Amino acid sequence: MRPRLLVIAGPAKDSIIPLPEGEATLGRDPGNAVAVPDASVSRKHCLLRKEEDGRFQIKDLDSRNGTLVNGRAAKEQWLRHGDEIATGDSVFLFLVEEDEVVAASRVEFDEQQSTVETKLIHPRESVYLHPERLQRELPETSQMARNLNALLRISRVVHAIRDLEELQAQLLDLIFEVLPAERGAILLAESGGQELNFLYARTRRARQPQLVRVSRTIVRQVMKDNVAILGIDVPSSGNLRKVESLVASEVMTLLCVPLSVFQRVIGCIYLDSTSAGDQFQEDHLELLTAIAGISAVALDNARRLQWLEEENQRLTTEVRQEQSLVGESARIKEIFQFLSRVASTESTVLIEGESGTGKELAARALHRNSHRATKPFVAINCAAIPETLLESDLFGHERGAFTGAAVQKKGRLEVADGGVVFLDEIGELAPALQVKLLRVLQEREFERVGGTHPIKIDVRLIAATNRDLSEAVRNGDFRQDLYYRLAVVKLTMPPLREHREDIPMLTRHFVQKYAKRSKVKAKPVSREAMAALVNYEWPGNVRELENAIERALVMGSSDAVLLEDLPESLLEQESPAEMCEGKYHASVKELKKQLIMDAVEQTRGNYVEAAGMLGVHPNYLHRLIRNLGLKGALQELLRERNRFLA
Repeated sequence: MRPRLLVIAGPAKDSIIPLPEGEATLGRDPGNAVAVPDASVSRKHCLLRKEEDGRFQIKDLDSRNGTLVNGRAAKEQWLRHGDEIATGDSVFLFLVEEDEVVAASRVEFDEQQSTVETKLIHPRESVYLHPERLQRELPETSQMARNLNALLRISRVVHAIRDLEELQAQLLDLIFEVLPAERGAILLAESGGQELNFLYARTRRARQPQLVRVSRTIVRQVMKDNVAILGIDVPSSGNLRKVESLVASEVMTLLCVPLSVFQRVIGCIYLDSTSAGDQFQEDHLELLTAIAGISAVALDNARRLQWLEEENQRLTTEVRQEQSLVGESARIKEIFQFLSRVASTESTVLIEGESGTGKELAARALHRNSHRATKPFVAINCAAIPETLLESDLFGHERGAFTGAAVQKKGRLEVADGGVVFLDEIGELAPALQVKLLRVLQEREFERVGGTHPIKIDVRLIAATNRDLSEAVRNGDFRQDLYYRLAVVKLTMPPLREHREDIPMLTRHFVQKYAKRSKVKAKPVSREAMAALVNYEWPGNVRELENAIERALVMGSSDAVLLEDLPESLLEQESPAEMCEGKYHASVKELKKQLIMDAVEQTRGNYVEAAGMLGVHPNYLHRLIRNLGLKGALQELLRERNRFLA
C-alpha cells in the first residue's frame, strides 16, 4: 500500500506526490510536507493524517477557499481510495491501492518499411458476417460452430462494459481463449487521425498491461488500406523476416486486423506468438476480423465516453476556478465562514454590496456547496430585462396568452425546479412582479401568464442588490413584506477598498486567467504597478480590477505588467510614498494639474466653463480633480483670488 496524491489539475498537474507516515500538511508554503505552488491554496491549507488502523483523514486548516472532497466542502473527513480532493485551483486523487497506478501500456514500433507477402482480406468479406452462408455451411460439430459461440460471448461482453481499459482487458481475455496468441494489443487512434493515443497491450499470462513490440509498418498498412493481415510463418515470409522488431521478439506468427466504424478506421487489434507449434491460420484471421467487426463500435463508444468524462472534469474544474472567490483577508474569511454555514440550509439569502464585489460568485458558491449542486443554477438580471418581458421570462406563458405567444413556454422559475434561482438587481423589480414573487416565496407555486392552474416548484431563492433595500422600503419603492421574506439571511460583500490586502492575490489570479484565455504568456507585475493597484480606490471593485489586468496583458508589450500598461485612471491618482514613479508619468501628472488649475482660475471657479476650455466633460473634470487630489489646492486658489480682488 503506497498512499499518494495524483495531481489532476493545477500548476503541478500530472505529478504524483507520495504521502509520508503520520501527519502531513498541504499548502503553498515550501515548508509543508506537500508543497503546492498554487496561489489559490492557503499557506497551510489542510492536514492529512494517517491513523493507527491505516486509514487516512483530511482536515481543513481554516483555509480561505476551503477543502472539497468529491465536490463537497469538508472540515474533517475520512478518505477512501479514489476520492477527489480540491484545494483552490489544484485537484488531487487520493490513491492507496496498487492497481490504480497508471501503468501505461508500452508499445514499441519498428519503423522499417517492408512489403508484406501474406494473405489479405477486407473485413466485410469475413464469412462470419454473412448468416446466409453460415446456414449452408455449418455442421453442428464444426469449428465454425465453436467460433460462433465465442463471437456470441464476446458480443455480450463488449456491449455491457463502458470503461475503456476494462473493455480492452476483457476483450483480450476472450481472444486469448479462442486464438493461439501469446501477446496482444488493442490500438486506438484519436478521432479522425492516424496517431495512436489509446494503447492497451499485454501477454496471455499477465493480467496487467505489459510491453509488446509492434511493427509500425504492419499497423500503418492495416489502418491505411483497411485490410487484415495474417503472417503464418514470419521467419520465412519474405520481407517480414527482415523486420528487426519481429526478429528481436522471435515472432513466429502474427495477426493484425482493423477496427472500423462507419467506413472509418479507428484502430486495430494486433496478435502474435513466438511458438512454432501455435501458428495462425486463415480461419483465425476470419474469426479475429469478425471479433473486430462486433467490438469496434463498443471500443469507439468507450473511448468517446472516456474523453467526454475527462473533458467534463476539465471544464468543471475550469468553471470552478473562474467562479471561486479569491482572497485571504479577514473580511473574505468571514465571507467563507458565512457561506459554509448557510450553504447546507434552505434559507432564502439576500446578498448586498456595491457593483463588482462578487455577489453572483457568492451565490454560485452557496449553490455549489449545497445538496442542490447537481441541479440548475438559473441567474436572472431583473434590471436587464424590460418589465413587459420579465413576467413572461420568470413565470412562462400559455399559448395565446398574448400576441406572439404561439406556443407554451416554461419560465425560468420552472426550469430551475430542484435548483437555485438567483435574482440579481432585485431592487429594480417592478411592484406588480414583487407581489407575484412574494407568492412564490410563501407558497412555492405560481401561474404562467395566461394560465389558470398553479404550478408547484421546489427552488431555493438567492437575491442580490447594490441598493439599500431597507431605505427603499422606507421610501415606498420596495414592498416591506417581500423584503422580510428575502432578508431571512443577509450577506454584505465588502468593497475592494476595504480589503486591499487581497489585491496582490486577485491580481495574480487574473493574470493567470487571462493569460490562458487570451493565449499570451503570464507576466509578473512590477513593483510600481502593484503599488498603484493597491493604492487605487477601485470604484468598480473586483470587476474593475479584472478588466484592468486583462487590458494590461493584451496591450502591454514588455515581459512584465508595467505602470504604463494600467488604465489612465490609476496613473492619475496620488502616488504612494513607497512607489518611485517614473519621470514621464510624474511630468504628465504635473502638466494635468497645472492645466486644470489654470482653467479653473481663468473661469473664476466655474467648473463647467473650465471643462469646456479643456475640451472634456464636466464629470470627467471632477474625476480628474478627485484623482489628482486637487480639491484643496483649487479651493485655496479661489480663496486667494477672491481676497486679492477684494
